[in-house]
Amino acid sequence: MAKDTKPKAKAKAKTKAKPKAKVKAVLKAKPKATKRVPRALALAEARVLRPLEISTVGAGPDVLDRLWQTVESRRVAGDVEGSHSARLMARGTAKVTQKLGEEAVECVIEATLGHHEGTVSESADLLYHLIVVWVNAGIQPAEVWAELQRREGISGIAEKAARPKGIIRAAKTTKLP
Repeated sequence: MAKDTKPKAKAKAKTKAKPKAKVKAVLKAKPKATKRVPRALALAEARVLRPLEISTVGAGPDVLDRLWQTVESRRVAGDVEGSHSARLMARGTAKVTQKLGEEAVECVIEATLGHHEGTVSESADLLYHLIVVWVNAGIQPAEVWAELQRREGISGIAEKAARPKGIIRAAKTTKLP
């Protein structure tokens, strides 16, 4: 019986040696060749995809007014070949509002997942597309700022209760959030 036990012990030793051999083989294997990225593309990606480094120095809400002016100037110029804003507005209100909705959902997802940097990035996208909606609809930022100022200091519950009945009829519900 001793003879039967020894071969089994050798078999176990061989079984344990196999994973080590596989690891060594993987480590010795040459990495697959990857396509070389053109230098200009690599530089552009490095600029765009670099880690989010936010400097809040000099940042303020006036950036939204400047962004609105830029988007409005692109709308007026109508350069659909060179301007994403002009191209988007040329596709119509439905597309402009669809993009706003998409960005809102992406922002909600990032916030729900607790991704701070992702939420900041998607918030910027959301604000950009909101401004495109404003420009497309002929809304000046000052109109929105005035409405926010009007609501300042008013309870959200009181503000909603004071809404005109037409809003409730248009919503087809009495249960406004």
